Amino acid sequence: MPDYEEKRWTCAEFEKELPELFERADGGKLSADPRFAEILRDCPQAAELVRDLEYIAETARMLMEPEGEVPSHDLWAKIEREIEITPKDDTIQ
Repeated sequence: MPDYEEKRWTCAEFEKELPELFERADGGKLSADPRFAEILRDCPQAAELVRDLEYIAETARMLMEPEGEVPSHDLWAKIEREIEITPKDDTIQ
């Protein structure tokens, strides 16, 4: 792994390394890492790309997290009982 502590980046080098940097970033927040503050300040294009990638990663995490209450274990049994109770009408309107 390259030594990121002492690295002096060009915009192109930084953008090329972004996939590996994001993979190793603590919590997926590359912008919060002080080692990259200078390049993100000096290279607006890289900073914008990092913001976009962090937004995408955060959105993906939120989509994977369950929202609200988790259905009870007997939910399907309750649904089946309701279906059995409901009168069946074979006619299509």
